Amino acid sequence: MENNLKKEFEKLLEEVSDHAVNTEFLQLLAERFPGEVIFSTSFSYEDQIITHLIKNLDIDIFTLDTGRLFEQTYETWTASRAFFKKNIKAYYPDTEEIREFVSQNGPDSFYQSVEQRKACCTIRKVHPLKKALQGYKVWITGLRSEHSVNRQNMPQLEWDEDNRIIKFHPLLHWTSDQVLEYVQTNHLPYNHLHKKGFVSIGCEPCTRAVKEGEDFRAGRWWWEDASKKECGLHIHK
Repeated sequence: MENNLKKEFEKLLEEVSDHAVNTEFLQLLAERFPGEVIFSTSFSYEDQIITHLIKNLDIDIFTLDTGRLFEQTYETWTASRAFFKKNIKAYYPDTEEIREFVSQNGPDSFYQSVEQRKACCTIRKVHPLKKALQGYKVWITGLRSEHSVNRQNMPQLEWDEDNRIIKFHPLLHWTSDQVLEYVQTNHLPYNHLHKKGFVSIGCEPCTRAVKEGEDFRAGRWWWEDASKKECGLHIHK
């Protein structure tokens, strides 16, 4: 099955330049892989745009509830269900895995080292992600190249070897102005932390507002080196 899917991926690479990077190509994916396309949302500006684009398409949506999200994120989740009228599947970390990790390391051990932080991200995000992607052939994300130095040369359509899935980033080359304009023009619900300087919103203890002059990713894991600021959901080798 994996080899066949890789062949499908190669065909898509030949066709992607002939389609728009949002609505038209998203529709092509939904039609070519019915019931096998899924989108991951964290209810960011970008994710709200994609949800709006796919609301009438045969594309499933899921979110990862790490157990340490902002209250504003849950409020946006509730507002999104009402606005888009589309089911959003929720995936959670394994209770026993969390219990063991916190018992051994404490509730905030991610501040102590990169290794501890990545271990926490693995339990709360990566493992639930793998469960969420099971049975799907295409994973759609809201990644943008402006958000991280690690994403500057990322292909818009790629093969994710780690998860063995086709991956598509429809807003990868959008600017912040384009994103904000779309959200405002279409009156989309959004996380109000964005208006308080939060650019990339993750778990509450690992996210802060970005100060003037700082880059987009400065608000995530601000105590670490910028080159290490990924949680393991999006691996590029």
